[in-house]
Parts: sequence; structure tokens; C-alpha cells
Amino acid sequence: MDWRTYYRDHLTTAEEAVQRIQSGNRVIIGHACTDPGVLVDAMVANADAYRDVEIFHMLPMGKAPYTAPGMEPHFRHISGFAGGSTRKAIAEGRADLAPVFFSRYPDYVRNQVQPDVAMIHVSTPDEHGYCSYSLAVDYTKAGAESAKVVLAQVNPQMPRILGDSAIHVTEMDAIIEVDYPIVELPPPVISEVEAKIGANCASLVKDGDTLQLGIGAIPDAVLAELGDFNDLGIHSEMFSDGVVDLIEKGVVNNQRKTIHRGQSVYTFLMGTRKLYDYVHDNPAVWGGPVDYVNNPLIIAQNDNLVSINSCIQVDLQGQVVSSSVGLRQISGIGGQADFIRGAAMSKGGRSILAFPSTAKGGQASKVVPFIDQGAAVSTSREDVQYIVTEYGIADLKGQPLKERAKRLIAIAHPNFRDELTAEAQRRYG
Repeated sequence: MDWRTYYRDHLTTAEEAVQRIQSGNRVIIGHACTDPGVLVDAMVANADAYRDVEIFHMLPMGKAPYTAPGMEPHFRHISGFAGGSTRKAIAEGRADLAPVFFSRYPDYVRNQVQPDVAMIHVSTPDEHGYCSYSLAVDYTKAGAESAKVVLAQVNPQMPRILGDSAIHVTEMDAIIEVDYPIVELPPPVISEVEAKIGANCASLVKDGDTLQLGIGAIPDAVLAELGDFNDLGIHSEMFSDGVVDLIEKGVVNNQRKTIHRGQSVYTFLMGTRKLYDYVHDNPAVWGGPVDYVNNPLIIAQNDNLVSINSCIQVDLQGQVVSSSVGLRQISGIGGQADFIRGAAMSKGGRSILAFPSTAKGGQASKVVPFIDQGAAVSTSREDVQYIVTEYGIADLKGQPLKERAKRLIAIAHPNFRDELTAEAQRRYG
């Protein structure tokens, strides 16, 4: 059968498509900016038809209405990364968090979740009938490949991105045509403190390095400091508009990368239309599943891989907290540990964890004697290398505990150094 005939035969409405979901099913939803909002809304509108449906999703960019109060008999959300629309539900017990390294999420999906239904949001098909997973290949590809039923939103506003990121229309059981703008993530406003942190991080970057960058003001502040560099590359779980700016300046050209030379590599993307237009049908951009992109053994094949991520808190031993404030889950580990370990194995690799020295309007230090009770360690003291604040850089790699404390206190906010020094002296003499 010609794929076009299959496509026409499987066109339906979202309301009809979600009738394929049954009580007790496990439903996996496309990640981040590929959140299939029309299908999600139709599923929630049909909630009375379901009991005990489990929803698996990393980071919803939509409102996650299946986590609303009163939905408990119908839906149970299990998140891999707490976001703005799910934090409250997790805190109040209407949802839960599954701590899994991002690189291992496809294996988790295939072998533990074993989804009954995948709901995805893809580009329009090419002349051969292939759609692109577009802005989120990550675990979304594994979810669609392992689900018994695939419900697909096809949207002409989703960019077609090349790489290991294709799904054929004959792999879709129901096709829903939509045409609406993709969620955009505006660039953050960079404060004076974040600009200083960005400059400190950039001082650790060299011409020819391959970069991994997290999301937010600090990674963007780093990018803003790299305008005079040469031959930088990108191998990152995600990137945003700031990378496009450096590509247009000729700073990022990927020509000195060890693998995927000439290509910026990602597993998901978040940004504005500027980013989405740049990556569309661009052979200089390669998208792949997260168990490849974030695999430390793949990351390590890039010489001079520099990993740059933000964090919440570090104690005097060098233990790093990045996903929770005490028991309150505010995000997830994402690919932080994957890239820190990959960078450690990379020839010439470096890993950087950066944050402002204080929180709560300057009332609390982020360099602390002890991490908050209930907080989860994201990066172990054995893995940590550079810690950066607006006050400088602490290289902790291979340092004994007493020296670690000394170096961390030197980059803490001056208002807290005396009490941190007193604790270090009590502990280490």
C-alpha cells in the first residue's frame, strides 16, 4: 500500500483517537516542546471513561491537566523531571517522580514502563512517508517504538530535523492533523551575577572545545562570553537560541569535533522560532535518542568535551544537589551526571557546575556545611570537578576534603565565609 493511502485511511480526530486508551493502560507522552496538547486535552476530556491510567512523561511544557485535583481516580502521573506544571502535584501526592538517568530513560521505557499507548507530536511526512520526532527524539522514539498503539499529532509547524529521528506513517495507528505554533521558550534575562558566572565558566573553555550546555540563564550567560572563540562544537542533550547566535558568528562550526564532525548534536530542543527555523531540514544538525547522545561512552569519544550545568547547592565535601530543595522536588537530574562522567573520560574533557553564591535574596548560602535534609545528591563528590560562582572557580578534582572545603569557602559569598570556615575547622582542624 502506498504510504499516502495509509495516511489518509488513518486520519481521525483526537476525540476518536483517545478512545483507544483503556482503563489500566500505561500512556507515554512526547517530551517537552513536542507535548501533543490536542491529544492530551482530548484524553482528559474523556477522563470519565478511564480508571487507573498511568501517564509517563519527562517535562510537560503544557498544563499537564491530568495532574489536576480530582483526576486521581482516572490518571496517575509518573514524571522523570518535575516542571512548573507538575511540581505541586508531586508535592501533594497526585503524581510521583521516577529518578532515572536521562541516558537510561529509553531502557526504562522499554523494559519497565512497557507502554500500551504513545502520544506523540511530529512533523509532516516527507516524500517517502517519514515524519521527524523533531524537537524531542530523546525517549519519545523509544516510547513510540515500544507502545502497542501510537497516536500521532502531525503539525506542519514542527521542524523536520535530520539524524536518527524518523518515524514512518505506517507505524502510526491514528493520525491527527493539527496546525498551531509550537511552545517557545524565550531567552532568559541575564543578571549581573549570572554574567560574572558566565565569564568565569568561559575562562575554562578553549578554542576547539565541544560543549554541552544545560538550560537557563547561566548557560546562556556562558554563550554570551564566547563570541571571540574559534571552532567550537556542540554535543549536548539540548541547546537553544544562544547556540544559533554563535553559529551565525562562525564561532560554532563543529569542525574540530572528534565524532559528528560538522554537526551540532542534540536529543531535545527548547527555544524560540529562531531556533526552530534554523534546525529545520538542516544537515548541520543531528538529532538522536538520548541513550546515544547522553551515553557517557559516546560523549567521551569527543575530545575536549566541556560540560556546563547549573546546580542548587554544594556542601563542603563537594556533594552537589541539582533537583530538589530539601524534600521538595523542583526538577530532575536530566543529563548532568551523564555528561559529567562522559567529560571525565574525554581526552582533555572538563566538567563545570555553576550557580549564584546565594539564594533567598542573599539570605542563604548555596555553599553549605551540610546539604538540606531530604535533598537528593545529583553529582557525587567523586565526580565533581569545577564549581563556579560569581566569586571564582574551585577545582575539586582529586582534592582531599580539607582542601575542598578551603576552595569552596573561597568562592562562597563573603557574608557566609566565617561560619563556613568555623565548620571546616571543627571538622578538619
